[in-house]
Amino acid sequence: MRSLAAKLSIAFLIVGLLGVGLIALFASRATQNEFRNFIFDEYSDTFIDELVEHYRTYGGWNGIQAALPLPERFPFQGPGAGPHPGSFITMTNGSGAVIIGGAGYRSAEQIPQDVLDKGVPIKLDGEIIGYLLDTREAFRQNPSEIAFLNRVSRLLFFGAIGALLFSLLLGILLSRALTRPIRELTTATQAVAAGDLGHTVPVRSRDELGQLATAFNRMSGELARAQDLRRQMTADIAHELRTPLSVILGHVDALAEGVLPANADTFDVIREETTQLGRLVEDLRTLSRADAGELALNLQSISPQTLLERARAAQRPFAVEKQIELSLEVESDTPHITVDAERMAQVLGNLLSNALRYTPEGGTITLHTAAAEEGVEIRVADSGAGIEAEELPHVFNRFYRGDKSRQRETGGSGLGLAIAKSIVELHGGRIWAESERGQGATFVVWLPAE
Repeated sequence: MRSLAAKLSIAFLIVGLLGVGLIALFASRATQNEFRNFIFDEYSDTFIDELVEHYRTYGGWNGIQAALPLPERFPFQGPGAGPHPGSFITMTNGSGAVIIGGAGYRSAEQIPQDVLDKGVPIKLDGEIIGYLLDTREAFRQNPSEIAFLNRVSRLLFFGAIGALLFSLLLGILLSRALTRPIRELTTATQAVAAGDLGHTVPVRSRDELGQLATAFNRMSGELARAQDLRRQMTADIAHELRTPLSVILGHVDALAEGVLPANADTFDVIREETTQLGRLVEDLRTLSRADAGELALNLQSISPQTLLERARAAQRPFAVEKQIELSLEVESDTPHITVDAERMAQVLGNLLSNALRYTPEGGTITLHTAAAEEGVEIRVADSGAGIEAEELPHVFNRFYRGDKSRQRETGGSGLGLAIAKSIVELHGGRIWAESERGQGATFVVWLPAE
């Protein structure tokens, strides 16, 4: 099986062969025609001058056929040389009647004017006294001129061979240059298929092959990051499951050994850890369904104000407990949106829960909604400590916690913002965070307007 480079080389060779052959053929034909025209232009004027002199001497064309002043290069001069001289010359008088018939014309035949216009006029004192038709065959090349044309033909032939060899060499070089990125991509693809995620190829150009290499590098990098995230998520899930399970098993063992009393406090701890474990499993199930596109949406038209009022009502007891003010700002021109009200309530609940967790006592959380470009923006802004700039791109990652020192009990499962992002994107929207350290954080949800 031939390689792509070999196929390209053969293609270049075929194209070069056809191109050079056609060019050589056309060049040879054009050279011969132009040389014939040159000979005709060079000697026809002298021939016509002799015809004009005959006309002036005899006062007409009487005796012209017998006294035809043949050019010295006429091919059939001399006794017994061949056909009658008129075989190659057709001559008419001024009115277009044939005087010397040649190339199929008969004597005294009247030639149409459009044919005469293609001939060479014979003039005396500005008056047309005759025409010459089909005279170029009468001015054939002499042996030295024929030898010159043969030398030109040989030069064209050898030039064509040289151009063909050069095109073959150029084709080989170009085919290797063109297939080099493809070979590198093939090797890199095989490496990725073997598990070497993150393998990249050099980008050598800005053409389609360069764009393909760039896209491959981006894909390889994304695969490597996805693998790292998957490994990290697996470790995080194991950690999150281990903590409540360890607490539950510890209390069960203590109960079995009589170390802890079987009272309400002990069972409350077990129940709380079991509930936390159930929430974690449900969050993981929600994320899994969202990633697989299996999260069903019950879409309905609803006012953003209604969503915010429900979310504020659901979180008000926790805000009162921490003495945090929940304020609502709704602009009058905010359009309706088509969403799953229960899922969006889950999104806003996660955002509010996150804001309540990091807003100090006596702080404020503002729920704001307004019309945006082709949609609606919902903002949840708190007066907490804010988020560091380098942490903003990661806040929606699963199990991500900006404060590495905080405990699981105060930091949640680390899945709330990831779930919110998945649900918002299922609605065709976007979600992002804005913050400056020490000035609180704002989470923005953009949803398409109804």
